[in-house]
Amino acid sequence: MLKVVVVGAGQAGLSAAHHLRRRGLAPEEDFVVLDANPGPGGAWRHRWPSLTFGGAHGIHDLPGMPLGVPDPAEPASAVVTRYYGEYERRFELPVHRPVAVRRVESVSDGGPLDVVTDTGTWRTQLLINGTGTWDRPHWPYYPGRELFRGRQLHTHDFRSAQEFRGRHVVVVGGGTSAVQFLLQLDAVGATTTWVTRRPPQFTPRPFDAEWGRDVERRVDERTRAGLPTQSVVSATGLPLTPQYRAGIEAGVLVSAGPLRELTTDGVRLAGGREIRADAILWATGFRPALDHLAPLGLREPGGGIRTDGVRVLADPRVLLVGYGASASTLGATRAGRAAAREAVRLLGAGTPGPRELVSTVLT
Repeated sequence: MLKVVVVGAGQAGLSAAHHLRRRGLAPEEDFVVLDANPGPGGAWRHRWPSLTFGGAHGIHDLPGMPLGVPDPAEPASAVVTRYYGEYERRFELPVHRPVAVRRVESVSDGGPLDVVTDTGTWRTQLLINGTGTWDRPHWPYYPGRELFRGRQLHTHDFRSAQEFRGRHVVVVGGGTSAVQFLLQLDAVGATTTWVTRRPPQFTPRPFDAEWGRDVERRVDERTRAGLPTQSVVSATGLPLTPQYRAGIEAGVLVSAGPLRELTTDGVRLAGGREIRADAILWATGFRPALDHLAPLGLREPGGGIRTDGVRVLADPRVLLVGYGASASTLGATRAGRAAAREAVRLLGAGTPGPRELVSTVLT
């Protein structure tokens, strides 16, 4: 039986694995990392080629190996895949792939966990879960979605704006991905309509360390209360960069308002205006990929998983990284370290059962 199984080899999972090794756990003998991807890179390996490193959100260094200064014009997917691969090799991390985790089951109350995968079952004392959100694209329901005769795709499936040259695309969503898609589509000769539930929240506030701490605090309040995580933009707003300001002035980054329904030829807005479209791009975000943890019954009545930092209050055998406040690459790196520290503490103290931990926390 293993001491720890880490699920996911993204930023959070690799950070956790690094710190487990630093704290004396032996690769393969004491812990393994299970990754569903065919190669390194985590969710980044799936990002569209036109998303350059310079255009991506900041990518934080993994512990013990700086990223350096990549070419900002290189695709972010290539940069991160190369970086994560070199990191795994340098620190000889025990990553097994491709291994898809189907479900995690409790052998007994407070006892070991069985991590059931498509290649077999791994038994472990503790689980560090770092599965992120990429595998759970969110498709909101609107009436008529099945009637639209054009193409529908999600951020998850986007590859190149060139595919839409000369066509009209309705972009749905108020986040950074939607903004980037609108600018890329406009640059290649597509026309666009931007649809958002609320007016876009552009902010001139610098996205610095103080801003990051404020965002993490607000997100952490929700996860501590057991509420579902929200979109990043709901906590951050959109940065009013010179590029985005120019897009607003050009009329590209101006919302047409909320969507009411889809029609056979396009969409109808809340105010009744109809817009013909060749394609609808759903830039509507992602949800935490946690279905494999369902057998453990971790969710609260509010729909989220109640956490204290990386600890799941309903079951101390499970540590969540890259969830809630640690969903950014900086937060994921720190969460990996915190999870490794907590895992080593629990292994040394003897892991309490779920009821014992809840009692300790509440008193």
